[in-house]
Amino acid sequence: MSNRTSAWKSPEVLLILLSIAMPLSFSTWQALLNNFAIERAAFTGVEIGILQSLREIPGFLAFGVVFLLVFVREQPLAMIALLLLGIGTAVTGLFPSEIGLYVTTVVMSIGFHYFETLRQSLALQWLDVDRAPIAMGRMVAAGSFAGLVAFALIWLTLDVLAVDMVWVYMAGGGLTVALTLYCWAAFPRMQGKAEQHKHLVLRKRYWLYYALTFLWGARRQIFVVFAGFLMVEKFGFDAAAMSLMFLATSAITMWFSPKVGRMIARLGERRVMIIEYSGLVGVFLAYAFVETAWIAVGLYLLDHLFFAMSFASKTYFQKIADHQDIASTSGVSFTINHIAAVAIPVTFGQIWVSDHSYVFMAGAAMAAGSLLLALLVPRDPGHGRETVFSKPKLEPSTAAAGE
Repeated sequence: MSNRTSAWKSPEVLLILLSIAMPLSFSTWQALLNNFAIERAAFTGVEIGILQSLREIPGFLAFGVVFLLVFVREQPLAMIALLLLGIGTAVTGLFPSEIGLYVTTVVMSIGFHYFETLRQSLALQWLDVDRAPIAMGRMVAAGSFAGLVAFALIWLTLDVLAVDMVWVYMAGGGLTVALTLYCWAAFPRMQGKAEQHKHLVLRKRYWLYYALTFLWGARRQIFVVFAGFLMVEKFGFDAAAMSLMFLATSAITMWFSPKVGRMIARLGERRVMIIEYSGLVGVFLAYAFVETAWIAVGLYLLDHLFFAMSFASKTYFQKIADHQDIASTSGVSFTINHIAAVAIPVTFGQIWVSDHSYVFMAGAAMAAGSLLLALLVPRDPGHGRETVFSKPKLEPSTAAAGE
């Protein structure tokens, strides 16, 4: 194999292609969901809350990935999950009913959450610590580019060509399936730096990462579920307008994510997380009281800029983790991420009916909690330097000299 061919079939290129395949389906599902649910299935805030809670159950069960690794290696399992995501998205438009949307959402969600768990695990195993922030920034940018293309095509097909949403769902899911099958056939099986544990791993020294992950999942769930729903319900955005807004967020993220990777490499995870969480406190508080559509759109775009910084917590974990813990902890972290996410949509859906501002004020409180936790991240994290309270371990020669 030539050096050029070897470079093309590298782990980073595979991760980028898989990162492109995922949003072709998920962006389609996301862009159409609120309009499809309201227009075809007569959903209110209660039903959308139930649907979003059901969507998060597979994320809550993401720790199950560890047990599947006994039978299937991570790389092919990630592609199987992507195929499930594509198929679930493709058939969504064929079931325009409450139960139909619940079932197709769960199928799509199993593929999405298991793929995201495995992609995170593979990235942290395959990428060197010094290279990871930049490579992960490129992965996010590639996914955003795919989302941008998907949203542009959705706007074109719905607003210009007047194609029915059923066919748009099929196209988005079908593209994911096609690209995944190509990656399966074209790329060799790759190995990580260490054999991964095939059982659940919970370590006391990872507690700060667990806490950051929990609050990230709770806070992000509020925005993902209810910010887009607000645009449709309160400001009357149709599916084409929502697609244009999503297109803008993808373009911003595609431009900004590589810069975040370099920012993390230069400033460190602690400072980037402090910037992210401080900004999100303001975004959530503003969203609670917004009354103007263009301001709401601006807040939505600003949130995605901060969201592009979120992989700082993943590179923080990479620096403190034992290599053989990565796959198991990726599954555990996704479960922790979704503990609140399972309950929040249905619970806050009830609150939404009374006063939507309370929902976003709760998000601001969660962002403030994340900010306090970020202050506990050391400037130079590593094994034995997990938090600012961690006591550095003495080297054997130093310990001997002190005796």
